Amino acid sequence: MSEHGDDIPRSRQVSRLADLADAPAEAVGPGEQAIPEEPPAPASQQADLADGISEARREFARLLGEFRRTAVLVPFDDQDSLWTADFNGVRWICAFSDEEALGRFAAARGDAGREWTYRTILGARLLDVMVPMLPGPGGVALDAGSANGMVFPPVAGIVPDEAAVDLEDTVDLGGTGTR
Repeated sequence: MSEHGDDIPRSRQVSRLADLADAPAEAVGPGEQAIPEEPPAPASQQADLADGISEARREFARLLGEFRRTAVLVPFDDQDSLWTADFNGVRWICAFSDEEALGRFAAARGDAGREWTYRTILGARLLDVMVPMLPGPGGVALDAGSANGMVFPPVAGIVPDEAAVDLEDTVDLGGTGTR
């Protein structure tokens, strides 16, 4: 007998799930049921899904363009900085489509009685200038806390590339300027 158990015969341990996963359907033993393979979605369902995704992307692009062309209200905090909120490692500049939306936000916070200082800023300026100035990843939350609220996250196509978190790990391919 060896000191480290090298002379102990070893049997291969395989879980029953692994056996089922590797076994062809006809190799399943008596009394066992084969796990049926899920049939691929019909081409019409795949086309509908692709159409739905394309439509959602077009709608978001339309909303993004509208936001970029619109002046929104951005409140200031007690330190006279743009009002921001941190959530999951992203700093969100809070912007509001109108005074009513800002008022609902203030009421939800229990701050409806205080005077709110705000500035009107073009959405494009928030995304292109203010977001890159934030320490770390940042985006814009429009009408935060509202059922109609929307977020513009720090990703390529929404904020400048230097502020986009989805481009951090990409590499320029051969100096072509393409990623």
